[in-house]
Amino acid sequence: MKRKRANSGKDEPTLGLEVETPGVSAQNPISVADLTATIRDLLETGLGEIWVAGEISNFRAPGSGHLYFTLKDETATLSAVMFQREARRAGFAPADGQAVLARGTITVYEARGQYQIQVAEIRPRGQGGLQQRFEELKRRLAAENLFDLERKRPLPVFPEAIGIVTSLQGAVLQDMLQILQRRAPGISIRVRGVRVQGPGAAQEIAEAIAAFSAEKNVDLLVVARGGGSLEDLWAFNEEAVARALAACGVPTVSAVGHETDFTIADFVADLRAPTPSAAAELLTRDWTEWRETVAKLHARLERTTRQVLADHRRHLTRLASSYALREPRRVVRQWAQRLDDLAEDLYATAHNTIQTRRQALRVLQARLAANHPARELERRRGHWVQLAARLRALGPQGTLDRGYALVLDRQGHPLSRAKKELEGRSVRIVLSKGMVGANLTEAHPGKTLLDALHPPEPAAKPVPPKKGKAKTKNSLATKERRKRKAY
Repeated sequence: MKRKRANSGKDEPTLGLEVETPGVSAQNPISVADLTATIRDLLETGLGEIWVAGEISNFRAPGSGHLYFTLKDETATLSAVMFQREARRAGFAPADGQAVLARGTITVYEARGQYQIQVAEIRPRGQGGLQQRFEELKRRLAAENLFDLERKRPLPVFPEAIGIVTSLQGAVLQDMLQILQRRAPGISIRVRGVRVQGPGAAQEIAEAIAAFSAEKNVDLLVVARGGGSLEDLWAFNEEAVARALAACGVPTVSAVGHETDFTIADFVADLRAPTPSAAAELLTRDWTEWRETVAKLHARLERTTRQVLADHRRHLTRLASSYALREPRRVVRQWAQRLDDLAEDLYATAHNTIQTRRQALRVLQARLAANHPARELERRRGHWVQLAARLRALGPQGTLDRGYALVLDRQGHPLSRAKKELEGRSVRIVLSKGMVGANLTEAHPGKTLLDALHPPEPAAKPVPPKKGKAKTKNSLATKERRKRKAY
């Protein structure tokens, strides 16, 4: 006889004894570990190494260097692990929403009894369908300015009523209620239960937000959900939820998923909280802290009030014992005398000031009279007359008036030098009064003004004696006058 091992599937000799296969009957059950090992052997030997196409979700990269994620498509999911050695050779950084091709072996993670693929190689295929829809809606809403910081509203510091939109099942709501009641037990909390994933979840969330906005019975609104994959959180990436948050009449807070999860609701809401529990912490300040702060302020106010009252009491005591309150009539008389002194000082000061100003005015009037414009104008006019007389004396007409003449040729050009070629030409001579014409009979280029002022005596021509007539004394006198006239 042979018996079959439950965990290996191989036949071994039974030494002639009949051994019942484990798990066939209640008397010989198989252990969970053996069954899991058997399933693992069947998967590993039956399928071998395969290629799987899918979209990454629930991606995790702990400090060990191993990668954990889920491969999914429209209808199924498959857990995957990629150990550090293979992860270093990936050639790119895997992330949620990426469409990939993964090569590996199907095995079983015995601690959980969960089958998974142990990835040896991974290649990118582009973004997955959900990630593409996410990015497309994000771009479209951003173009409508729904993510702008300018439209973000501040949250109230002391909210009296808080609205919560979340699932009634699960630990999210209980954690938030516990934190809110511990930190601010006086706050009113209103909850609307909705589905947070699956078909119709987005519509329920949008309707709950719109109901809170219409009722206006809360100071702020929190939309909350626990962590999950991209498809688990997809209801908060729907356009209906985004537009309901944008149109909400009260400030909104998005507390969806873990700190590393981002949804469209996070971008539209007035505030994004990393987790639902963090949202409860952010929205309320611990009342114990407020009580301590109020107690400190009360003690400070009490000390300040006592100090102010003591200061005023001392001031009143000084006033009651002051000279002014003990003998007010004498004080009034002293102030009246002081007023008279001040009036006299004021009159004397004003009188002296007026006299000083009058003296200064007289000095200015004397200076003005000495430098009066009319007097200065008369002086300038006399100067201008002298300049005009000098200008006339130095001008061409003044020169002619002194006995000089201007000689012009036939073209009207003035002659300044004597040239031989000018002999026989006609010229015009401009005098102080009028002009005459003349013919040049001789030219002396080398002669100067002194030669002209002292001309040489002309040679005497022999005159034949006239018979019967002798020179008389009158004829000699006439010649002498002519000579002097020419000179």
